[in-house]
Amino acid sequence: MLSAEERERYARHILLKEIGGPGQQLLKAARVAIVGAGGLGAPAALYLAAAGVGHLRLIDDDVVSLSNLQRQIVFESDDAGAPKVQRAATALKKLNPHVEIDARRERLTNANARELLAGVDLVLDGTDDFATRFAVNSACHALAVTLISGAVGRWDGQVATFKSGPTKHLPESQRLPCYRCFVPETPPNAETCAQVGVVGALAGVIGSMMALEAIKEIADAGESLAGRILLFDGLGANARRVALPRDPACVVCGHG
Repeated sequence: MLSAEERERYARHILLKEIGGPGQQLLKAARVAIVGAGGLGAPAALYLAAAGVGHLRLIDDDVVSLSNLQRQIVFESDDAGAPKVQRAATALKKLNPHVEIDARRERLTNANARELLAGVDLVLDGTDDFATRFAVNSACHALAVTLISGAVGRWDGQVATFKSGPTKHLPESQRLPCYRCFVPETPPNAETCAQVGVVGALAGVIGSMMALEAIKEIADAGESLAGRILLFDGLGANARRVALPRDPACVVCGHG
């Protein structure tokens, strides 16, 4: 049940017919993992904590650097040199003391991904290297957990929802793609934000979109992005959705 304080805190959610009291109860009961407490994970975590998601698991082994502060808005200047998950946990508890924060200062790999993601209802991946993204995707598929993935670079960003795990027992024609259907292998010219740069506010846009899609999935509101990808062009101020077909030969969710 929601306390009187929680009903006041989430009043604007409760007014929405797509969320209401029942949807807010679902948010309170939800367990969400955020892999990467950086440019995308920071704004996503802030909005999910503010939304009343009951349990947030933060997974990141990095420390705060001054170059992070241009976009990783959960941190402050005095946090430089401190573990990201610890400082983020402190900030999120100040924002909403009703949210339980599970800070895991670990680097997610193929070896520990299933253990780190076990027991959650939803995973947000805001990492910027393909090895970690592949490990997160494989674990989510194996655990039958929905994955929301985001990426940014320079002025462009993208968000996608992957539900290959929850549909892996359905007939072939009804199954949905996984992240490896979209990116089968690490691109030969793969670049990180540290190499090409990124405008700070873009990380806020895409991270907020990831949080929005997570809220929709938890509350069963609106239309899911599963099977599509949203592409955002910050310089042109436009966005478009494109279909993302499942690859029957995918090494994770297909016969590869």
